Amino acid sequence: MPVYIRKHPLEIPPPSEKDWIKKDEEENFFLQDPDQIFDSLPQPFRLINKLVTLVFEQAWEIIEKREALREAQILKVKPTLYLPTAEFQVMGRANCLAASGQHVFVGLSTGLAVFNMPSCKRVCAWESAKLEICAIRASNLGNETHLLVTVDEMGLARLFYFYRDSLLLIKVLNEVEEISKRNTCVEAELSQGGDYAGILLQGSTEAWLEIYRLPKDSWLKETDHSQAAAAVSSFRERRFSQASAKSLELPGEGSAETESPMSANRVETKLSPPVLLLKVRSPKPLTGSTFKSPLEALMKIDDGSVIGLGQNHVIKDYQWEQQDAIFRRTFQKHLERESEPDSKEEKPSHAVFHFLLPGRILQIGPEIKAQPDVPTGISVHWNGSHNLCLYLLTRPSKEKMDAELKPDTVWPCAAPITCSAVTSCSSYMALACEDGMITVWDRCLGFPLAVTALPEGCLSRTIHFLQTSTTPRDQLPRPKVQLLVLCTDGSLHLVTVSGPRESRTVLLADRSEDPDQTISAVAPIPALPGAVLVFSWNGTVCLTDTATPQTVCHFITPPSHTVASPWQPVFTVDTTNQCLLLRGDEHQQQAGPPTQTKDNQSSIFLFYFDSYQSMEVFPAVPEPPPDSLQHLPWDERCDIFLRDRLQRLPGVSQQVPKCWSQLRKHAVALQRESRKK
Repeated sequence: MPVYIRKHPLEIPPPSEKDWIKKDEEENFFLQDPDQIFDSLPQPFRLINKLVTLVFEQAWEIIEKREALREAQILKVKPTLYLPTAEFQVMGRANCLAASGQHVFVGLSTGLAVFNMPSCKRVCAWESAKLEICAIRASNLGNETHLLVTVDEMGLARLFYFYRDSLLLIKVLNEVEEISKRNTCVEAELSQGGDYAGILLQGSTEAWLEIYRLPKDSWLKETDHSQAAAAVSSFRERRFSQASAKSLELPGEGSAETESPMSANRVETKLSPPVLLLKVRSPKPLTGSTFKSPLEALMKIDDGSVIGLGQNHVIKDYQWEQQDAIFRRTFQKHLERESEPDSKEEKPSHAVFHFLLPGRILQIGPEIKAQPDVPTGISVHWNGSHNLCLYLLTRPSKEKMDAELKPDTVWPCAAPITCSAVTSCSSYMALACEDGMITVWDRCLGFPLAVTALPEGCLSRTIHFLQTSTTPRDQLPRPKVQLLVLCTDGSLHLVTVSGPRESRTVLLADRSEDPDQTISAVAPIPALPGAVLVFSWNGTVCLTDTATPQTVCHFITPPSHTVASPWQPVFTVDTTNQCLLLRGDEHQQQAGPPTQTKDNQSSIFLFYFDSYQSMEVFPAVPEPPPDSLQHLPWDERCDIFLRDRLQRLPGVSQQVPKCWSQLRKHAVALQRESRKK
């Protein structure tokens, strides 16, 4: 057997001094490389160790953030907590609220109920066991008369007339004989003053908007006549019952009570039905042209005075395909979804519309006398559309209702419109697009007041106008416009616009990392300038001052109740009585099943703003002048415009030389570039 013998003897090599650890580095040696303390683990344990360490570090970061947030909440000054001023109970689940005048209208799971605000007592109701009201709109007609439009869970829109403590059903606006042909109502709105009503309907293949003219003057006469007839009928019934009782009375016996044959004849009030005025269909998707020649396309165009929707064009399908192929080849690197198949454009199914008072953008003509408080047009924008369509409400009587209605004015935008808002006086309109841009239009002057952009990554979810100061009669309207913008990420912004180059955006509430503190809804208070109600998912209702911005107080329910469905709270702000109406539900007991009585009851809490001391921080609303510029005749308004232009003339004349010098410099620069070429 071969034996291997070492040639040299076994010796321990002497250590080299250059590898020795110095005394100064001895303490920090292991801290610089702590992994050498432990032996390296084999796979897959090393991967598991890294994943566990990563999860632990992330969890520790979350713990540190929550701890810092909790310490900040402790150090923060706690706002004042206010309990409700009054409350009343309703039978059934309250799904929606609407306040008008001195009455509160509650949409229940069993119909509709009316309550009086000062006394919190039930006035009347329209009940149905199989009817659940999901949305309600109310308009005050004066003299304790109100107009209501409701939408139930089956998509039926009903029009009600409240007159002298009685609720009358006028008509079901989308009722048909065959259920299979029924169209679902998605949204319903009433104009300020109750002159018009609009409902958005959805069918199996398309959606459209119907606008009705409401004969409220005729309804008042008809209800007065029916009330008089009912009084005469009741008087006759009493006289007949008294006479019959005397004739049937026998000696030695009491008077016998008999039912009058007239008691079964009730006087039913039948009001005139509303008149269908407009039927606005959703715009058709743009497709290739079917015209054989440009002349045929020109024949379809009207006078060409306004911008259209782009339907009557001469672009063929193959031309669009060629342009799309060129575009994709050019910008292939920047296209995010280039591998996905192209989806066909579908017709929009939802729209947002507003009733507009007289203004300069939507001209009605000198032959029509428009009242300052009666709407003369509507604005409509469909989901996914770049265009805002304006329609006049003064249509010719000979116009066919089934014909395709063309808009009177079209405002094209650079991106699809997501939401919009209009002031109560229709002086300003705000449009928010998908690219984060917000445009504020001055409808009295007829041009955009300003265009501003939200911070990057913020998309508008809802927009509200805040109360602004008024303008004297002899001056042009230059108030500071403020917008409250709630974004899709839960952040809240205040946009202040004073002119084309004077816009400022302030962050009121950032996106919360805690899901329970996410903002679910906001509502401005017109009676308190700068005051905003903020509702959160955890049931918190706080009043925020946008001028500071700080939380002024919290409105809380009693300890036995909680805010119902805080992710979609049921509330309304009563501008007449200056109070907040909020639905609250009683806490369910853990032991034992809940009783049926508690499940069928809802509590409505009232918070009167005047009864709380914290409201003193908000300034009082200035009273508007008796004759504001918006309601002046055209000749007086033109005089004010000319006077304002004359006052600005000296400033404009000083800017003219500066503009000419800039133009000369630009022309010289262009000449130099042309000579170089």
